[in-house]
Amino acid sequence: MFNHKSSIEFGIIGIGRFGFALAKTLIEAGKEVVVLDSDEDKIKQIRSYTENAFIVNKLNKETLEETGIQNCETVFVCIGEKIDVSILTTLNVINMGVKRVIAKANTYEQGCVLKKIGAEIVYPENDMAIRIANRLLNEEALEFIELNNDIHIEEIRVTDKIDGKSVIKSKIRNDFNLNIIALERNEETIIEVDPNHILRENDLIVLIGKKDNIRKFEEYLND
Repeated sequence: MFNHKSSIEFGIIGIGRFGFALAKTLIEAGKEVVVLDSDEDKIKQIRSYTENAFIVNKLNKETLEETGIQNCETVFVCIGEKIDVSILTTLNVINMGVKRVIAKANTYEQGCVLKKIGAEIVYPENDMAIRIANRLLNEEALEFIELNNDIHIEEIRVTDKIDGKSVIKSKIRNDFNLNIIALERNEETIIEVDPNHILRENDLIVLIGKKDNIRKFEEYLND
């Protein structure tokens, strides 16, 4: 597929909500991204943004090599639910010589194993999504921002400007090109933020997108 290329910027394996938002943001920032998933419907959706999306029924080393994922500078393994598949896929990608592998984990134990085999870890679920924004404040995370050409994951507080509006009617996506990957309300973290979800003043939303677009959205909220 892509194994004839000498270098690809990003590879994403698994496109659930987190992986999909990540892939779409990178693509719209002009980055070259290869996306793999076993779900045909999900691949059809992401192909609205890139042709470099492929259905893979197996994630063994041989199949991964056929996709050319080993030519990516950074690979995100966004498989959190199937722990065994997550660990084996991450190990395969690392053993294929990818420079940087970032893996999604749903539990601390899963993250420990992934870290031991050489991956960087993100915890977007189980009340850990808000910590992604905080992680961007440390040195390691700043490297992540620089690598992604001004792409940030940030926590923003909702104001009365969009209080009572649904996610889709707030036009966060259409007007500011940002994606919500988590929402916190009254100490409860919501990962599956539906487009019809009603936003309330003082909600904390975790956004992924370009830094300038996040700043514009903040100005809009406080105008």
